[in-house]
Amino acid sequence: MTAGLKTIIYPVKDLARAKALFGALLGVEPYADEPYYVGFKDAGQDVGLDPNGHAKGMTGPVPYWHVTDIRSRLSALLNAGAEPLQDVQDVGGGRLIAFVKDADGNLIGLIQEPAAHQ
Repeated sequence: MTAGLKTIIYPVKDLARAKALFGALLGVEPYADEPYYVGFKDAGQDVGLDPNGHAKGMTGPVPYWHVTDIRSRLSALLNAGAEPLQDVQDVGGGRLIAFVKDADGNLIGLIQEPAAHQ
């Protein structure tokens, strides 16, 4: 089961330019502003900028489905024919992410929040 699409992460080449652009679009300051990730929250949506995204196989924005059991959901996707691009990884504070590519080349991300945030 999922909690829906709440996060989209964009691979970016110039983090400073992308941060300025998304700041202008969303009209908010980032809640996370690190050299490896910038994140904005607006209207219940989490928008992330990943300067290492292209190197990880991101070919465009990746929508992330929020799930309660990332490992079982990832396993289900792989069993259904998805190609793994990033295995489950803790990106800080217990937040787990992973992403795969489907047969048409579409990227599908998964996020599991720490137990305290679910």
